[in-house]
Amino acid sequence: IRVRSCYTHFTRSKLRPARLKPHPIWARHVPRRKRSGGSPYKAVIFDMSGVLIPSPSAVAAEWEVQNRIPSGTIIKALVVGGEQGPWMKLMRGEMTLAEFLQKFEAQYPEMTKSPLPVDSFFSLLTSGQAAKPFSVMTEAINRIRAEGLKTAVLSNNFYLPNGESFLPLDRKQFDVVVESCLEGICKPDPRIYKMCLQRLQVEPSESIFLDDLEHNLKAATQLGIHTIKVNDAESALKELETFLGFPLREIIPNTRPVRKTMEIPSDSLEKYLKNLLGSQAKGPLELQQFSHGQSNLTYSIRLASHHLVLRKKPPGKLLPSAHAVEREFRIIKALGDAGVPVPKVLDLCRDPSVIGSPFYVMEYCPGQIYKDASLPGMEPSQRKAVYTAMNQVLCQLHGVDIQAAALEDYGQQGDYVQRQVQIWTKQYRTSETSTIPAMERLIEWLPQHLPQTQKTTVVHGDFRLDNLIFHPEKAEVIAILDWEFSTLGDPLSDVACNCLTHYLPSNFPIIKGVSDLDLTQLGIPTAKEYFKMYCDHMEIPAAENWNFYMAFSFFRMAAVLQEAYRRSLKGQSDSAPAGQSGKLPEFVSNLAWDFAVKEGFRIFKGMPSTRLSSTRSYCQWAHQRPPLTPSGTRSWAIFSKVPHTPASKGILIISSEALSEPVRDPYHRLERFIESHPYPEIHLPE
Repeated sequence: IRVRSCYTHFTRSKLRPARLKPHPIWARHVPRRKRSGGSPYKAVIFDMSGVLIPSPSAVAAEWEVQNRIPSGTIIKALVVGGEQGPWMKLMRGEMTLAEFLQKFEAQYPEMTKSPLPVDSFFSLLTSGQAAKPFSVMTEAINRIRAEGLKTAVLSNNFYLPNGESFLPLDRKQFDVVVESCLEGICKPDPRIYKMCLQRLQVEPSESIFLDDLEHNLKAATQLGIHTIKVNDAESALKELETFLGFPLREIIPNTRPVRKTMEIPSDSLEKYLKNLLGSQAKGPLELQQFSHGQSNLTYSIRLASHHLVLRKKPPGKLLPSAHAVEREFRIIKALGDAGVPVPKVLDLCRDPSVIGSPFYVMEYCPGQIYKDASLPGMEPSQRKAVYTAMNQVLCQLHGVDIQAAALEDYGQQGDYVQRQVQIWTKQYRTSETSTIPAMERLIEWLPQHLPQTQKTTVVHGDFRLDNLIFHPEKAEVIAILDWEFSTLGDPLSDVACNCLTHYLPSNFPIIKGVSDLDLTQLGIPTAKEYFKMYCDHMEIPAAENWNFYMAFSFFRMAAVLQEAYRRSLKGQSDSAPAGQSGKLPEFVSNLAWDFAVKEGFRIFKGMPSTRLSSTRSYCQWAHQRPPLTPSGTRSWAIFSKVPHTPASKGILIISSEALSEPVRDPYHRLERFIESHPYPEIHLPE
């Protein structure tokens, strides 16, 4: 089924992820208000199939491809007999579905001399999957009712085997529902139109009728009803807006009115955009703010038929090198040219006089953003498909030829993790509001355990599920968003970042994690399985120091959250959760230290059983443990480097096998305790 949009073409897939839930403003009953003057219309009448849900011909096209049936076969068979044929009798309620199928199967071999599995076609036609209402139309109906107009659905439909009519719509959305099988009359019979008008209590000239079939529209026009031919939903709604005089598409998912502290001068922005887009950009500018994101501010812009997205730096004094929209623009443009799914960028404006800071503009990319990593409302197979698609697009990004994309100078090549640790340590120090013990330990530990070898690719730097836009009908990534932290670096850092939600709880206020959920039941790959999937796609061996990459990723996340918290204290943050608690950086840094400890144990277990004390080959994570306090406990809050002590003349025991028998058992019990009790248990890839 192809549903044409003014932005892109969408292809419906038989197995597709569930749609995003409607915007909260439409999720509840919308009270009517008194209709404003100026418009002569009092009601809007919708055909069902082809307008509110996919038409039989669209469903047939998909079914024919799946079953290797010649294109157009179903529609050709349905029109046999005209007004007195089986299809029209079914629509008028003169025949049950079982009787129709029997007649249909009997007449089909006469046409093609071959059997037709027509049962499966009607199963698809009436399934919740194929008969799901178009969300853009649902929102438009709610908007029409909110403006005080009446709505009706006028449908040629039929009875299901359970005796109910086929109407996969919310009846509460309509003042009047007229169904052919209940009335015994089908469109384009004028009587059914008159019946609908009478029940709406409106005159023909006070109503607008939307249908996808020309002969149905012609009959309505002859009665004096204004009509709109629906070839695609967006164009039809745009024409309907012209008739009604108010917008029907103003609610964009994940948007809200612009916050007072985030306002930008719309007059100068409108002047800039009209100069950029040319003479076609006429009409008022509609500006809203996306509620998603922790970094650069993002706005939704409508100007005439253009729907754009603007990214700008947040207000106030910023950390050095942070929020570089210029770099974002460059990388998006280069990757788009290389075939990576990204939004289409239009222009970079470096002039701060336009809206107060540099910004860039790109085309709005309609689709689905999944904020919840558990993907509620989906089947296990659909969740797996989404995670697989995410993994594949990450591999596609890491496979970009840096030289061919002219990105050799986009970042330093080599020692990426070392530089990142230094950068985020500095950023954290600049944003620090109080001492966080785990961060102090990590700042000491990370530089001493850097990866020995690092591949260099383009890295996103914040690659997560909620930074991707998915195709609205299938598990396919159509755009990667938020390139603020992108550079040239170690691709495994992106994979680890992508797995952060595996170790965060589902109630985490910034990103909803899945650590407390049953991933097997949900159909979501574990972190180990996801990492293996990536390695298989990239044809590389799994890294042994996976724990280090997770520690590094959580350390970086803690530094980002600390910066967001500092900005929230000054009223500069665009994210409400960032200002809710200064404990988030501490919580995340503790998770990072969990991985550091596990990495330390991995190194420790892999070392020889004995070493001469004259060497410094003992495990460095142990070297960083703070001394005991007088009370007999270790105080991480006063952690400092252990001073150098003279080497002893004996053998330094660094392996449990070298311990004496009375000591070995308590040691193993203590090791098991440390493994399972510091923080919630975390299962890692081997």
